[in-house]
Amino acid sequence: MNDDLVGTPSPGATGHRSDVGWERATLEKLAFSALAEQRAARRWTVFWRLMWLLLAGAVLWMVFRSDAGVASVSTPHTALIEIRGEIAAGAEASADNVVTSLNAAFEDAGAQAVVLLIDSPGGSPVQAGIINDEITRLKALHNKKVYAVVEETCASAAYYIAAAADNIYVDKASLVGSIGVLMDGFGFTGLMDKLGVERRLMTAGANKAMLDPFSPQDAEQTAYIQSMLGEIHSQFITVVRAGRGERLKETPDTISGLVWSGQKAIALGLVDGLGSLDYVAREVVKAEEVVDYTQRENLGMRLARQLGASVGEGMYLAARSSGLKFK
Repeated sequence: MNDDLVGTPSPGATGHRSDVGWERATLEKLAFSALAEQRAARRWTVFWRLMWLLLAGAVLWMVFRSDAGVASVSTPHTALIEIRGEIAAGAEASADNVVTSLNAAFEDAGAQAVVLLIDSPGGSPVQAGIINDEITRLKALHNKKVYAVVEETCASAAYYIAAAADNIYVDKASLVGSIGVLMDGFGFTGLMDKLGVERRLMTAGANKAMLDPFSPQDAEQTAYIQSMLGEIHSQFITVVRAGRGERLKETPDTISGLVWSGQKAIALGLVDGLGSLDYVAREVVKAEEVVDYTQRENLGMRLARQLGASVGEGMYLAARSSGLKFK
């Protein structure tokens, strides 16, 4: 009887071995699964890093390619520079872009003359002044003519630039002029009174809050601003008179900020005649081939700025989460 009991496993012992085997198998599966996930994560990390490197390389290639500028053209041609949209710092028609284009065009020995193709409602007097001064300097330095050709609009700061040209050509329906200066804004004091909103503004300096839209207008401050606008307007008029000379048939209306049709602008001496880009290149410059020197922001530069903004945002968020402060 005792011999029958020896070596015979009890039911409880058998169940214990099964539990141990099942746990071991489960742990092995979990370990292999975690290892597989880690390997997959590493592969994806390597993949995305390679993609970012390729993208960065493509962006750098396009940026450096754009920096090469316009290749020198030895054959006689008409150099074209477009001035479109708002004239402002950071815009496509900024002084930085236009001046770079001007220098490239004037320095090319094949460029017989420079044509400014303008379609702009105006913008910054500072940017326009920089461009006007550079045109005047380069004309004297290289002894080349500059012609302005107006498409739809050449107003305000755009006309400030065009005034530096030797001749200005327009379409009869072009809009030309707007020789004036403005500074606009809004006043919300009446609305604040109706809503019961109190403006709490503290400044150091009696005129620091000048033109604050939530405060009543001050007569002395308004007169000061008007005087400053008048000074800038006088600068504009001086540039127009210097550029147009005896061709300008000046009246009080001419410099009042009015805009004229191309046909009327010819009669007022604001422009010289009717003509398109092709007409000026063919009949005036006598070089039908037109080469574009316009400095433009290409895809690479846009991607570089967006990539830089994304990286900067990531750095900001990382620093913010770590407790650093940006002020």
